[in-house]
Formats: sequence, structure tokens, C-alpha cells
Amino acid sequence: MEVVQENVNSRLKISDDVIITVTRLATLDVKGVAGLSGEINTLSRIKKNGPVHVSMIEDVAAIDVEIKVKGGEKACTVAEEVQKSVKENVQNMTGIPVARVNVTISGAVFD
Repeated sequence: MEVVQENVNSRLKISDDVIITVTRLATLDVKGVAGLSGEINTLSRIKKNGPVHVSMIEDVAAIDVEIKVKGGEKACTVAEEVQKSVKENVQNMTGIPVARVNVTISGAVFD
């Protein structure tokens, strides 16, 4: 008796919307982040003018995120934590390697 194995080449495609959602949640979970610098909605995704931008270079993601920092927090520390959180969460949840996470601080929120 002969066993034949056929290799099926398949590919999994993860939408940019998934990466944007994971990035948003990971960013908002960081202590010191007051929020993103705008709304993420269907129109902002179409026009590419929202606070999160995803660029795919081959199979590696480059992510840009714009945040607002809470008053009294060190902006550099918050930005570094956002970078770590976004990279770790996107890689763990999607399996897509992240080359870089660029964080732009567009404002501060004082309560």
C-alpha cells in the first residue's frame, strides 16, 4: 500500500483593518496614553487619514500611530511603551512580523 501526500500551497491574508484594530487596542492599553489623535472609522481607513497607518513591505508591517499623552506623563516613556505594546501584540495576535512602530505625539490632555 502506498501513501501519497499532496502539499497544498495556501496563503493566509490578514486585513489591514485587523492590524489597525490590534494597534488601537494595544495603544489605548498603555498607561499615560490619553487617546488616539482622531477617529478610526471606515472613511478614515479609505482616505488613509486616520491616526493609525499600516504599510506592508513584503510580509513585514511598518506601523505609524498618532497619540495624545496625559498631562504629567513623560512623553518619551509613553511612546516607548506604545512601541513595545503594539509590536508585541500585533506579532502575537497576527503572526505578522513588525519592522517598526513610529509614534507621533500630537498633543497632551490635561484633566
